[in-house]
Amino acid sequence: MSPSTDIPELIHPAFLGVTQSATGRIWRDRVDQRGAARALAMVQRFKLPEMLARVIAGRNIELDAVEDFLDPTIRKLMPDPYTVTQMEAAAKRIADAAQRGEKVAIFGDYDVDGATSSALLAWHLRHCGLDPQIHIPDRIFEGYGPNVDAIRALAGKGNTLLVTVDCGTTSFEPLAEAKKLGMSVVVIDHHQANEELPDVDAVVNPNRLDDISGLGHLAAVGLVLITLVAVNRELRARGFWKPEMPEPNLLDMLHHVALGTVADVAPLIGLNRAFVAKGLIALRRRDHVGHVALMDVARLNGPPEAWHLGFMLGPRINAGGRIGRADLGVRLLLEGDVSEAARIAAELDRLNTERRVIEQAAEAQAEAEALAALGLEDKGSVIVTASEGWHPGVVGLVASRLKEKFARPSFAIALEPGGIGTGSGRSISGVDLGKAVRQAVADGLLMKGGGHAMAAGVTLRKEKLGEFRAFLEERLAPDVAKSRNEKELFIDGAVTARGVTVDLVNTLNRAGPFGQANPEPVIALPAHQLAYVDEVGQAHLRLRLKSSDGAMVNGIAFRSIGQKLGNALQEYRGQQVHVAGSLTVDRWQGQERVQMRVIDVALPSSEPRMIR
Repeated sequence: MSPSTDIPELIHPAFLGVTQSATGRIWRDRVDQRGAARALAMVQRFKLPEMLARVIAGRNIELDAVEDFLDPTIRKLMPDPYTVTQMEAAAKRIADAAQRGEKVAIFGDYDVDGATSSALLAWHLRHCGLDPQIHIPDRIFEGYGPNVDAIRALAGKGNTLLVTVDCGTTSFEPLAEAKKLGMSVVVIDHHQANEELPDVDAVVNPNRLDDISGLGHLAAVGLVLITLVAVNRELRARGFWKPEMPEPNLLDMLHHVALGTVADVAPLIGLNRAFVAKGLIALRRRDHVGHVALMDVARLNGPPEAWHLGFMLGPRINAGGRIGRADLGVRLLLEGDVSEAARIAAELDRLNTERRVIEQAAEAQAEAEALAALGLEDKGSVIVTASEGWHPGVVGLVASRLKEKFARPSFAIALEPGGIGTGSGRSISGVDLGKAVRQAVADGLLMKGGGHAMAAGVTLRKEKLGEFRAFLEERLAPDVAKSRNEKELFIDGAVTARGVTVDLVNTLNRAGPFGQANPEPVIALPAHQLAYVDEVGQAHLRLRLKSSDGAMVNGIAFRSIGQKLGNALQEYRGQQVHVAGSLTVDRWQGQERVQMRVIDVALPSSEPRMIR
């Protein structure tokens, strides 16, 4: 008998039948049928635990690449530096400076990538017997990238070579001034480039339109490391390295590369993954004075993981550039004295605490403005908030919070007394903010602006705010609607509380380091009782989940109070729920316990549901 033709075809079922969670998402199995077959083959060929195989397969790793994925090595993944456009010219010019004993100026960005890039280059030049001068611009008074006044000051101090790191690709006027004043210029940058480039000795940027190296995913600090590989090779060929001046081992500085790569949210794929994996091993050795001081002041107990770099160490380095002295981060990373490093780290920690207070005040004001703009109907595709009195150093963080809370591209703009506003925007998946901002500059709505798909910076006149908001609304509305209608949470697998062990976390971590483009595994606990829920810290919820056999696992939902997730967790207290989150080992007074960082929750449906 032939099957009935009027039975509707079922689309891939929702994971655990969750078609709408507390945060409005459909739960999906990250591993499709092809991935499941690949995971089974991994278990059989490599004797991997099933959950680890599912995680690897869910990241589209093919069978032949499994061993390299589990042990990413820099030696195997490091390209020939000269595949990067103009790398040879850059390496030879820096090598010339080392041989001649020139005065070299380093101009870096004020963020973590800029600080680590500057510190790495300065460390190398010091090894070559030079004493480089580092300039990190003040975010408020100088803004991003090289400026003419700073260039003149550096030239006036006798510097004959200027190397810009994490900036410079679009700095036409300042770099033309450097050339006019007799300085050679090498740009080492990774930001998006236009067809026209500055007239300098070399622009090393894998995102140049004429670069085919395939290294556009590198952070600036990773690109600096590759540049120094080329410089070392050039100096070796010239017979520069001697017993009294041995060739520096670049792998000794992978702490910097890991921190800058994670903090700049570079995708953890290919060479970046190797940089971070080996850099974390270096950090665990605690052999670098500045990094140890930073870890200690951040009260990092236990071995550092990638997320610690993004959420604990990076923000402290950033705090100097946001609301303090811009060069504090670089100074810490180059400091050799333990007590001085501790003093600088303590100052960065204090500034980070101060930054949080400033940020929270601006965030509360921005949220109120956003809620008023969206109205009860929750209408509008883009959020643009602006206020006098906001600190320009925290607007990016405020925009990020607005984006998380309202699931829309969001801008926060600090207005100065003269009517000029400087701000930052953050986007959601599938909505290219940088492209829209560049068009707004071309249309005369912005004085300055640039960025990439997920983040952008703008400078505009106060009277243009309304036009800019309307422009974004019209231009981005279709993409925002599409992105917000495709809310899915991908789950890597399910376990019960009894199976949540330190061994399981260690097994899953073999697929790390986790971050951008290699997300932390999301694990579901099906039908567990929400036995305990309580507020802890600032806006967090602490909870305990109990399986049917009585086993318990602790959980925490960060920044969830007042959000959909937090409201649901408090409402569902005592009930059976499906919970999804990532697993981490919590270390306290020598004890290790697994904790789930909860990101979503759903009530079990009375019967299996599928999306038709």
